[in-house]
Order: sequence, then C-alpha cells, then structure tokens
Amino acid sequence: MTRNETGEFQGKGGRVFWQAWLPEGDPRAVAVIVHGYAEHSGRYAHVAKRLNDAGIAAYALDHIGHGRSDGGNGNVDSLDGAADNVQTLLDLATAAHPGLPHFVIGHSMGGLTTAYLATRAPLDVTGVVLSGPAIVIPAGNVVQRTLAPFVSRFLPNLPVLKLDSTLVSRDPEVVRAYDADPLVHHGGVPARTGGEMLRAGTFVLAHLDRLTAPLLVQHGAADGLASPTGADLLERDAASKDKTVIRYPGLFHEIYNEPEQDKVLTDLVNWLDAHIPA
Repeated sequence: MTRNETGEFQGKGGRVFWQAWLPEGDPRAVAVIVHGYAEHSGRYAHVAKRLNDAGIAAYALDHIGHGRSDGGNGNVDSLDGAADNVQTLLDLATAAHPGLPHFVIGHSMGGLTTAYLATRAPLDVTGVVLSGPAIVIPAGNVVQRTLAPFVSRFLPNLPVLKLDSTLVSRDPEVVRAYDADPLVHHGGVPARTGGEMLRAGTFVLAHLDRLTAPLLVQHGAADGLASPTGADLLERDAASKDKTVIRYPGLFHEIYNEPEQDKVLTDLVNWLDAHIPA
C-alpha cells in the first residue's frame, strides 16, 4: 500500500504545494514528476502508483499559478522560477532518501521546464524523462510570437490562446474529467506563461549540447499541442550519450492518459529500472 504525504515550501513566485506517493517498504529510487500547463500534480497519481509498484518514490509539485500553489489563472510567472522550484523539490526528495538514484519526469510544459533546468546549468540526476515536451509549440501565428515578449511583460494575465481539451487524449473519459476538474485552469493561456514557454523553448534548442544526463523522450506522434518535432530535435542534438526516443503512432498529447497508457508507462518503468543500479 502506498503512503501519500503533502507539504509546501516558499518557492520562487510564492508558496509551492507538493505531494509524494511513497511505496511500501524502502524505495530503491526517487522520481520527481513535473506537470504540464493548466493541470496539477494530482493528475499523476496513477503514474505514481506504477512507480511505487516498481519501488520508486514519486514526488510532484504544483507550479505557481496552478493547482494548490500560490498565484492563479495558469500564470506560471517565470520559467526560471519554475525550474528553481523543481530543483528545490528535487533537493527535498533526495534529502529524504539519501544515496538513492533520482530522476526527473516532466510532461508538456513540465517537460520544457525540466529540459530548461537541464540546459541552464548542469543537472545532477540519474536520468531525465521528457513526455510530450513543449519545446516546439505549433500554436500562435508570427504576429503573436513577435508580440509575445511585450504582451508578457505589460499584460501578463491577458488570455492569448485557448487550448482545445479534446487534444489532451483520445479517451473521452479523460477529457471529461479534465474539463470537470476544479484544479485545472480552464481559461485561456496567460500571455506571461505563453511568452515564457516560447523564450524557454528557444533557449533549450540553442543549448542542447548541455543536456548530458541519460535521457528518455516519449512523444505521441499525433500530438496537436506540443509538436513531435521537439522529440526529433532532442534525438538529433541532445548531447547525452545515453538517449532513447520513443514515438507512439496515433497517440495524442497526454500519453500517460491515452488508452495505450499501460504500454507507455511500462516503457517508462522499464527505462527507469534499467538505470537503477542493482
């Protein structure tokens, strides 16, 4: 039986809520899960269960502007701050389980934040997993992208884009639950969040030579929210000598919530297991 813990810390941008799912007995590794735009850590309980079943402790936070953390309206405030907060949770989790292998698993904007953390400065982890990382974002025209820095600075909460929730998953029950979840931000993407994601994506692509940790990239080939081109560029340019890229034909954005999630999560757990010393 797993055990759930919750806590908070004063992070960049305000109070950050976090939670952990701990396996029965002593874990053999630790993973920090970084959620995507508009959602929250609670949507990864089923991922944490699969990790717990493999003896891996799972920790996750709510970004600023998301879930139970400070802020609101999906305004992440700063990707630098988001990356700093992920590092804080990683430090907290590794301090709670000293000496264990530790991983970061980032989805969508969380994948972008994780990649940004790993390219901004050396990241001391056993491995990095990026699920549908929002490194290349297909939404927005040239004018919107050109104006993004200005709007982000002066009108940070201005909604600039409305995401189509049907692109989250091909499973209608997942979409219904997403639409009904009070902790999910259902408004438009705030200008600050959109601008920060564009800025961070440009930075990551220019500094993939710094991404040296063992790397797993999982991406739905039919992802309409985060372009699969990001996986192609990571495969081509990331400096990691231990690099695995798995593309899933026909799958939408939230590959851990697709009808084929069992296969996707098995791929994840198998990769983690192969990187945990015996």
